Amino acid sequence: MDSLREILPLVQAAPPEVQRALLVRLRELHPIHPLEESWGVPAEVILEAISRSSDLSQRGVRGLIAEAYFEQRVLPMHRELTSETPPGNHAYDFLLGRGPERVRIQVKSQRRKAGRPMTAKEGYRRFSQHKLVVETQKTRAGTDNRGASTRPYRFGEFDILAVSMEASTGDWTQFRYTVARWLLPHPDDSTRVLKFQPVSLQPDDDWTDDLNAAIDWFIRGEEKQIQT
Repeated sequence: MDSLREILPLVQAAPPEVQRALLVRLRELHPIHPLEESWGVPAEVILEAISRSSDLSQRGVRGLIAEAYFEQRVLPMHRELTSETPPGNHAYDFLLGRGPERVRIQVKSQRRKAGRPMTAKEGYRRFSQHKLVVETQKTRAGTDNRGASTRPYRFGEFDILAVSMEASTGDWTQFRYTVARWLLPHPDDSTRVLKFQPVSLQPDDDWTDDLNAAIDWFIRGEEKQIQT
């Protein structure tokens, strides 16, 4: 640590081009993530590829970032919760245990439109312009043996919806939670979850910023629908 205290002032006093050259050299010696070695590509190139990608691709990456923040920054704040998520693809992202209780969490990101938070009214005209919106459907399209789309979630596939509010707050650790059975159904099929769901920026009777409170809502078994 003494050496670090000696080196830092020299680095800070060096010209920007010297600092950049030093960073490049250090990055060659010390990759910041195992994926760089696995893919044989430095993180800077991966980031450049993401920056060049379409809005749809970047939306998918943001969704993955939201899941990672939930796992690495939110869950560690709840020592009473244990992750029991099994391997494989599921209609939920996390299976959490709290004592004898088990709850399935689906993580989604607040939807953007033209780079800004999308309002609920822009999702469906009957929704409030004072609320925001989350898109609740699966990433991959497909059809079942009856020819119906498999993208919509069905009620009962997960228990809690966790919505990353980074688009509005700029904070990846900010989430809003609600009970999955409270979500609005598709008007033509009550077993399917409606594509767009209105989200309140501030906690209210339908949405909370407290994960344990959302789990309590789920366990209590109240039946209702979120307000539009």
